[in-house]
Amino acid sequence: MSKPVASQMDGGMDADVLVVGLGAMGSMALWRLARRGATVIGFDRFEPPHAMGSSHGESRIIRTAYYEGPGYVPLVLEAFGLWRELEGESGASILTMTGALMIGDPTSDVVAGALASAKEHRLEHEVLDGAGVRRRFARHRLLDHEVAMYEAAAGFVRPEAGIAAALARARALGARTFTGQAVDRVEPVPGGVEVRAAGRTWRGRHAVVCAGAWNGAGLVAGLNVKLEVTRQCMVWFRPRTPALHAPNRAPVFVHDIGGSPALFGYGFPSVDGETVKIGVAAKTAPQDPEAIDRKIHPADLEAAAQYVRMALPDLDPTPVRAVVCLQENSPDRHFVIGPITPGITVLAGFSGHGFKFAPVIGDIAADLALQGMTTRSIAPFSPQRFAHKLHGSRA
Repeated sequence: MSKPVASQMDGGMDADVLVVGLGAMGSMALWRLARRGATVIGFDRFEPPHAMGSSHGESRIIRTAYYEGPGYVPLVLEAFGLWRELEGESGASILTMTGALMIGDPTSDVVAGALASAKEHRLEHEVLDGAGVRRRFARHRLLDHEVAMYEAAAGFVRPEAGIAAALARARALGARTFTGQAVDRVEPVPGGVEVRAAGRTWRGRHAVVCAGAWNGAGLVAGLNVKLEVTRQCMVWFRPRTPALHAPNRAPVFVHDIGGSPALFGYGFPSVDGETVKIGVAAKTAPQDPEAIDRKIHPADLEAAAQYVRMALPDLDPTPVRAVVCLQENSPDRHFVIGPITPGITVLAGFSGHGFKFAPVIGDIAADLALQGMTTRSIAPFSPQRFAHKLHGSRA
């Protein structure tokens, strides 16, 4: 842990660090900054935790053998410890370990990618055929050509509980928050940054911009990344045999269904003992976060219901409830983490798989804001990696 920051507000500064957005990443950045002794102020247009962005829905998967790339594995391993640290400080129950199944054709991105990460980092895992999955995890039905990679080092985190705990700890450590107030602009100025919100201008030595679906709304100049917001739905179903879906018998899972663009089914054990959350993620048209249709329509439910009929026969395929969730995507579906101008760090583009990393990304933001660097390997997530594409280079 870094040494505490000695902070004396002078030169008209309101805080060492201003954090814009208090969802997954912002709440954790606020906590990690306050924990180091920095003076910090956070802003959010809503009242977090809330259901207007990407950090709600009662559960988010955390897994170690990361199919999106082996480079994520050290970060998620660190995140496990930080989730437990937050639980210890707050007394909240946030992380539940269940194990995870990565399901699909052996050559699919999900299975092959998870196995590649497991091999590179020497992670414990098993590969099961359909019969093996059915014997051990009876709620699943795999197709004849499908397999599943199982790892024990996985589970789910409770997003609302995690955000609430991080904000409470940050406030207890002296952080101030202003919620229900949208930030209009973040700008570098000599000696620091300015944040315009709630009819006034706030000054700090550094700003962390992590406004989720609103990152691409012109809050800050220099973010030369084309971020797209898509509308997704999470759907809950009722089990016929609840015991099959208990956390000690039902790992979280991701299922590569195939297709173009690829479809992914994902799901959880029952968190409430009565319903099971299932989703089907696919590429959808970009939308304006200010104009999202938050009403659930019959068409929103069909993909998840069809997946349940195919792969989870113990669930009644009639949905019980559903909620809209926003997904902020980077062009390559990998994270965007780092400075974009002097004094401004951006955390963006988490593309539907970022929540599990929130505490370690919050700590990285604290490194960048207070020290100007981090020992974690974040070069692959640099915002500058897209610059040549935006300027038309064919290199």
